[in-house]
Amino acid sequence: MDFLALMTHLPPNHFLALPRPDHGLAVVGTPDTSTLAAHDFDVDTRTGFMPPQPPLTRLPKEWESWEALLDHALSSRLQLGDKQGVSDHDKTLSEGWRKRVRELPVLPMAGLKRSELLLRRAHHVLAWIMHFYVHSIPSSVPDIRIPPPVSVPLLQVSDQLQLPPVLTYSDDVLYNWAYKEPPAPSFPIRPPALDNLRCNTLFTGTRDEEEFYLASARIELRGVEALSLMRAMMDEAFLGDATAILRITTYLRGLARVIDELTTILAAVRDGCDPQVFYNEIRPWFRGADSEPSRKWVFEGLEFYPELQEPTELSGPSAGQSSLIHSLDIFLGVDQYSHTNFLAKNVPAAPPVATADGTAFESSTAAPTTTFSSVPGVVGIPFLTRMQSYMPRHHRAFLRHLSATPRPLRVLVESAGDAALLEAYNTAVSALKVFRDAHVRIVALYILGPSKRAGGANKGPAKGTGGTDAFKFVQGVRDQTAGALLRVPASDV
Repeated sequence: MDFLALMTHLPPNHFLALPRPDHGLAVVGTPDTSTLAAHDFDVDTRTGFMPPQPPLTRLPKEWESWEALLDHALSSRLQLGDKQGVSDHDKTLSEGWRKRVRELPVLPMAGLKRSELLLRRAHHVLAWIMHFYVHSIPSSVPDIRIPPPVSVPLLQVSDQLQLPPVLTYSDDVLYNWAYKEPPAPSFPIRPPALDNLRCNTLFTGTRDEEEFYLASARIELRGVEALSLMRAMMDEAFLGDATAILRITTYLRGLARVIDELTTILAAVRDGCDPQVFYNEIRPWFRGADSEPSRKWVFEGLEFYPELQEPTELSGPSAGQSSLIHSLDIFLGVDQYSHTNFLAKNVPAAPPVATADGTAFESSTAAPTTTFSSVPGVVGIPFLTRMQSYMPRHHRAFLRHLSATPRPLRVLVESAGDAALLEAYNTAVSALKVFRDAHVRIVALYILGPSKRAGGANKGPAKGTGGTDAFKFVQGVRDQTAGALLRVPASDV
């Protein structure tokens, strides 16, 4: 039974249904936890980090030439430039398409600023075009030169959205879905069913690629209940009385069950996506520049636009960019373990985050959110924290809000001295560790194994889209999550 159903079917004498005591007005300056899923953060109470309605699928006619280029790439079934045995016909087709890209005028993007939805669609289309362009070029070409008709508007749109000019998780998952069958109108509006989703844009047009993206989309939708439980626990933590401890204990057990279901959904990707197809035919398309440092990506035309700067964040999409999973880490206090300096990279230093009392601190969620360019003062940023700079900016704000609570759950559990609460907390953390066990197995199956079969052992470690040693990275995060378990006092053993 989900959280909302649970709350509407409780007997009147159940402790979760007890009336709350009147503690008077909230102290001025106390964070309002009712905004945990508010419009300010673009987090919907029905669909979480995914939009409640299918994303925009077409830009207005002023930018139809971008849409036409993407349509042409999709219908032509462009081939990877480093694919073995590509025919002369396919090579000619790819070069003809890239020539069309180079001949396109640099379209003005000022009109896109009137709508966040237009900006999202523009980023999606331009980033997809760029990846088609980059990865259809033969691997013998030493450097990739991205022509101004793509590089300039993509950098401009990315600057408006405060995102890197590269495909992100939001382009592939959050804003890349539609209904298989439009549902009947209903009130209240219900979230899409997990089996009624399809993708709008695919590099290969295969079921394997679609199922790979949809596995993450289903996790995001099923995770909405986790966000509801987190909000309820934050509300209770502000009270902190015996009734609140009882409620939080029950909510934590419910959170563990939701995470268990997320693990099941993650493992089910194997039913629809073949590892060899993924590794050889799908994954190469969405690699970022960080995954192939031997070839530099050059964004042409910037000399005519002094406000634009050469980007430094080009890692490509990654499951590490899921705001839902980061939310679980932060809420449970696991981020101080899982978001360590493992595989750090030098990137622009993030500004300190202001707390409610006006002081400043360096938050683990304070990833760069303004400029993706070379600026004075760089620091080593952990990989998972870097991945937050690839999230929609409102979702980054959500994570900062979540991390800034003056009553962190983990601190409450440590200080409450309640054995049942401690056990429930460890159950939730253990469920998150099991989720990461499943992720380790997925990486082994989809990246490590195929890499070894392709002779990758002679070329170094199998890298993720962000340039990390993929297997060691997910192993490290999994092990660090396990380290977040709290010790049970000796007297309670």
